[in-house]
Amino acid sequence: MALLESMGLEAAPLAKRLAGARVLVVGDVMLDRYWFGDATRISPEAPVPVARIEKMEERAGGAANVARNIASLGGQATLLSVVGDDEAAGALERLMADAGVATSLKRDASIATTIKLRVVARQQQLIRLDFEDTPSREILADKLDEFSALLPAHDAVILSDYGKGGLAHVAAMVTLARAAGKPVLVDPKGDDYARYAGATLLTPNRSEFRQVAGRWADEAELSAKAEALRSKLALDALLVTRSEEGMTLFTDAGALNQATLAREVYDVSGAGDTVIATLGLSLAASLPLAQAMTLANAAAGIVVAKLGTAVCRQDELFAL
Repeated sequence: MALLESMGLEAAPLAKRLAGARVLVVGDVMLDRYWFGDATRISPEAPVPVARIEKMEERAGGAANVARNIASLGGQATLLSVVGDDEAAGALERLMADAGVATSLKRDASIATTIKLRVVARQQQLIRLDFEDTPSREILADKLDEFSALLPAHDAVILSDYGKGGLAHVAAMVTLARAAGKPVLVDPKGDDYARYAGATLLTPNRSEFRQVAGRWADEAELSAKAEALRSKLALDALLVTRSEEGMTLFTDAGALNQATLAREVYDVSGAGDTVIATLGLSLAASLPLAQAMTLANAAAGIVVAKLGTAVCRQDELFAL
């Protein structure tokens, strides 16, 4: 409760505001599969460990994990994406239903649903196997029509780009959402951010921002590069997540830095999903951006202490 008190917020009224906030999440989804076991010997066939699998888990990843975080924080999430017409798509739909997320998953029989299979032994990841395809243009065009239809019923839009091809029409989505007066938050990918021009907020991590803006020698140079990108893309704000250095928000008011609140870092996978989910839900609930950033920073600190693609629950956040 100390966190909320420091922000001038109370738990009950905030929970009510979050419960009424509706966020449309669009992007690349995947099914994260975890095979847990033990590895006590080396294979006689090759110099690799032999994992004896004892337990298997399935979790929703990518944009699906963003939506799952929104629901876990007490908000309303709708997930729009493209999947294959296969068993993994059915698994994703069940996971989303169990999480309380509304879904519009477009089935494309020509592709396989993206799967990331991780083999974990003694708390260490031995290998990750990826299975993925690019959706067809026809399915993506259909998704854009659905996006337009869903917009009026939502308070904010999150575009979660994992570079799997599901956001081929991202520029049109940004334009449509801004024209409808909705804040648009983008978790970017790649080295071409031009397609995100006009968005409300971009949330690259440190390495992603460096890929686009180049290296910086000090905070002043970082700020200059951030402002140059913000001006070029006509962004309201840019949030750079900086791992152990916390996160920095760049707006017209200048740069605002917050130190990391992580007490223990166990697994950083999915932390970016939690950050943008918390930001999007907070803005949908009409919280100021600075407060949204504080909540996102705290939620990320909770998630990195968990294994794999995890979520931050509202009770965990409010208990800080």
